[in-house]
Amino acid sequence: MTATLARADLHPKLDVQFLRDLIHPDRDLWTPRELRELTSAVASELTTALLDVLDFDPDRRWWARLGLTTGVELWLLSWLPGQGTEPHDHGGAAGSFTVLTGELAEDYRYPGGPIRSAPRPVGSALGFGAGRAHQIVNRGVVGAASVHAYSPPLVPTRAYPSLAGIPLEIPPLPARRLPLEQLRVLADLEGP
Repeated sequence: MTATLARADLHPKLDVQFLRDLIHPDRDLWTPRELRELTSAVASELTTALLDVLDFDPDRRWWARLGLTTGVELWLLSWLPGQGTEPHDHGGAAGSFTVLTGELAEDYRYPGGPIRSAPRPVGSALGFGAGRAHQIVNRGVVGAASVHAYSPPLVPTRAYPSLAGIPLEIPPLPARRLPLEQLRVLADLEGP
């Protein structure tokens, strides 16, 4: 459930002026740096509200949509120990995530490059461009949570059997340049 602004949806527990000012409903596309600034600001300035929304699901990763415009989608995800993603790319969308609680591990690869691993502790924020594949896992012993943003919103991801198998080029998938009402329906059906 989200509150609707004139060109933006915000989660009702986060419908505050601070987020209204950050979400920029008129901005069409966000850069990796702008997305990192967004997820970092939301995680650091709205921590209490995020913790009030946060939930953990023992059967799968849990998520809640925090914001949606025609230019960006914003999510809160939780990760119990052992929960993670399959190797995937973001279909040509730029992205970012900031770790709110716990610690995550990220394995990532740029086409033709080596597979790299990085711990992502509380407060770490990362923005990335379209040509990157990754896998995120909670390898710790306590639950973790993170704030994610993608632009353009709701570009399909592509899964890979392993990061070693990503192609030499990650071509962009078509972005869904749709009105907010249609993006809202897709976001409710698909999740991050």
